[in-house]
Amino acid sequence: MKEIIIVKPEKCVGCNACVRNCPAPEANITKMLDDGRFVTTVNPDRCITCGECVRTCNHGARDYIDDTEACISRLNKENMIILVAPAIKSVLPAQWKGILDWFRNKGCIIYDVSLGADICTWAHLRAIEHGKVGNVITQPCAAIVKYIEIYQPRLLRNLSPIHSPIACAANYIKKYMRKTQPIAVLSPCIAKKTEFMETGLVNYNITFKKLMEYFERNNITIASGSVHDFEYPFDDQQGQVGGIYPRPGGLRDNLWLHNPDINITTSEGVHKVYPELDMYANMPEYKHPEVFDVLSCEFGCNVGPASGTAQTVFDVMATMREVEKEAKKRRKTTGPFRFGEDKLFKRFDEMLDIADFMRNYTPMNPSPIPTGKQLDAVYEMMGKHTEADRNYNCHACGYRSCREMAIAICRGLNTPENCIVHAKSVLIARHSELAAQHEKLAEITNECLELSERLKNDINQITENVNTIGASTSKTSQKAGQVNNLLNNIVMFCNANESMDAEGVQQMAVILQTTIKAFSVLDDNVNTTNQSTAIINNSIAEITKLIDEINITLHKTERK
Repeated sequence: MKEIIIVKPEKCVGCNACVRNCPAPEANITKMLDDGRFVTTVNPDRCITCGECVRTCNHGARDYIDDTEACISRLNKENMIILVAPAIKSVLPAQWKGILDWFRNKGCIIYDVSLGADICTWAHLRAIEHGKVGNVITQPCAAIVKYIEIYQPRLLRNLSPIHSPIACAANYIKKYMRKTQPIAVLSPCIAKKTEFMETGLVNYNITFKKLMEYFERNNITIASGSVHDFEYPFDDQQGQVGGIYPRPGGLRDNLWLHNPDINITTSEGVHKVYPELDMYANMPEYKHPEVFDVLSCEFGCNVGPASGTAQTVFDVMATMREVEKEAKKRRKTTGPFRFGEDKLFKRFDEMLDIADFMRNYTPMNPSPIPTGKQLDAVYEMMGKHTEADRNYNCHACGYRSCREMAIAICRGLNTPENCIVHAKSVLIARHSELAAQHEKLAEITNECLELSERLKNDINQITENVNTIGASTSKTSQKAGQVNNLLNNIVMFCNANESMDAEGVQQMAVILQTTIKAFSVLDDNVNTTNQSTAIINNSIAEITKLIDEINITLHKTERK
């Protein structure tokens, strides 16, 4: 499938609003980036292009691609056919005629999709009358068709085989008017591009929103006119009551106009219609209405995600009411008071073959449902270990239940980290771990402070001992000189006296006593020096030991 819904990752904030509002369970892929951000992208093969995520995103992260630029570039070179959806009258009430005039001035041929809607109504009536269809789900809405093809393929037997109003108009132009020019559609719908690609009937989808942006970007001024005039000189017949198809129940009201006894049920809006389609699939056939008229947009095509309208739902519904009244005035019947046969439909009976307005569908293989064992493994990764955990169903992830989230993770469409319960449990665990680390760090800090104080004291002691050694060494050096002088005197005395007498002995005794005293002082100083040296060595050893303890303590911190 060609990418139609696009994502701007730099603007995605991971709020999950797109997932929460998307009716297609496999259309979004949420991943966690290296920087910790969550970004949700689109899975184009499973997206139904309803555009609800574009409407919902408040951050500008979602947008869509249409054919406005490519089509206008081509129509500048060759003539083209422009098919105009009737919603243009309610979306751009003052400018719609000016827009059609702009295309006509470019050489385009302009046709009314409302006529295709009238053909669509006629074909449904005839198919029901002739028993060619059973209970049907209507298919003017391309997003509905794509949902059934992808997620409820068993409903294809109920999906109406009648083409949409646009496809009916395109077939009419090609087969009955023999036109061969490329066809572009002015529409309020993103999903119509998928229909055009599948049927091959239309070349370009130009949405109202992108077209008006093109005009503004290129400084193109569009003339405004009356908001109460709903007629336009199309190149073929203007449609009639088919012009109200864009409003909720538009197809129903057309059918009831011709056959009020048909059993018809309606449903609109992504939060209502898709769950009801799932419900329809599980119901027995006898409970189905004859016609289940469905639209993806809550207020119909008039306020579709590609309409770009500033009109309120009351504005567009009032316009549709005026379109209906004006169309009914133009409607012709064979009997009085509009009760006879519709002349337009009588013409269709005469010139159209209903087989030309039937289509086929392409079912897709549904994704397998994960086994209980696979889901259990995912629940464990999500931190959901109890039955209560597995039914928390907070919807923060965007899914309706924890089971849907687990299934998405199994399919590779999401990640356990995007589960808020998982994130909270991880956060609590990490908070407890950090608290324990903080407590341990405080203990280590106190140890380091204590060791630091002891180290400071030992350094002071070494400083004192070094000073003592310095003083002691100075005194020892001085005394050693004195001892040396005394010894020299003894030698000189002995050399001068060949024999000793009492006086000589007395002198010798004095010299020896003085020498012994000097040696005693010297020895004391040496002992002091040795003692200080021992203290220093012990202190150095203690410091080394303290440093080792500090290193061990710091390593504890690193390991934490």
